Amino acid sequence: MAKLVRRAVVLLLIAGGLVFILPAEKAPPAGAWLTKAGLDSRTIRVSRGPAAGFLDIRYVRKGQGPAVVLIHGLASSIYSWAEVIGPLSQSFDVIALDLPGFGGSSQPGDLSFDDLPRAVLGLMDSLEVKRAHFVGNSMGGAVSLLMAARQAERVDHVVVLDSAGFRMRIEERPFMIRVLGSETAGFLSDRLPIRRALTSVTLRRLMKDDSRVTEERIDEYLAPILRPGALASARALLRSPLDETFVSGLGLITAKTLVVWGRFDPWLPEADADRFTAAIKGARKVVLETGHMPQEEKPAEVARLIGDFLIS
Repeated sequence: MAKLVRRAVVLLLIAGGLVFILPAEKAPPAGAWLTKAGLDSRTIRVSRGPAAGFLDIRYVRKGQGPAVVLIHGLASSIYSWAEVIGPLSQSFDVIALDLPGFGGSSQPGDLSFDDLPRAVLGLMDSLEVKRAHFVGNSMGGAVSLLMAARQAERVDHVVVLDSAGFRMRIEERPFMIRVLGSETAGFLSDRLPIRRALTSVTLRRLMKDDSRVTEERIDEYLAPILRPGALASARALLRSPLDETFVSGLGLITAKTLVVWGRFDPWLPEADADRFTAAIKGARKVVLETGHMPQEEKPAEVARLIGDFLIS
């Protein structure tokens, strides 16, 4: 045990020394996909609540028809829906946002989970969207389900893809999520040029199809993470537990719900999909041959699946 402690101390000292030797990582070029997709990102200011200040929320909007709100997962952004927005916009008014703490939105150092649904509601109010379908991946799935349970009048259909919600205790979280939430690891990753390598490794771990992990995708994930304060904001969010009533609230959901799951998700097992479908009355489950982010591995198939379900 003493040897392990000594080795850990030595590694920390070496890492600390490298902070002063190695050059800082530079943000890669990002955002070109918006122009290719015919999208123009905008920013709108929403309230965090009484005397709590405001948040700037970046979003894109395209198409006409019933409104659909797309909500990304942890450490992601609007880019997660890059290849889904176009097909869906042919039949729907598609709105995709960067949740607070991520992408181009505000990154408060005291970010909490409660800020996420509040930001979504604020955006809907500002855009005068009274009711919408919700589609969310991972953490965005949890936000979508929370909205359906607590703001039923604002939610039509719900589609969740590999949704978070169960296994929220720290010891149950995936290793990379625990690393992101660690103060020690955060101190080093904030200062050492290792975030590109971590981003690449994580994406390859999350996707069944390695060919989808392109340099462009790595750039689009890395650029927001390199913004000042990004990791501090994410760590604050991870210290903010999901409401304890989340699971019990699933039984209150009346919106038609589709639970989509990647068979090869390394973070969240298919058993969680079964738990969601058991807890939400009338919910259906579909399993795809993907990892944790089906919308990025099989965007055309996912867009068709979502579109068909929303008009059912």
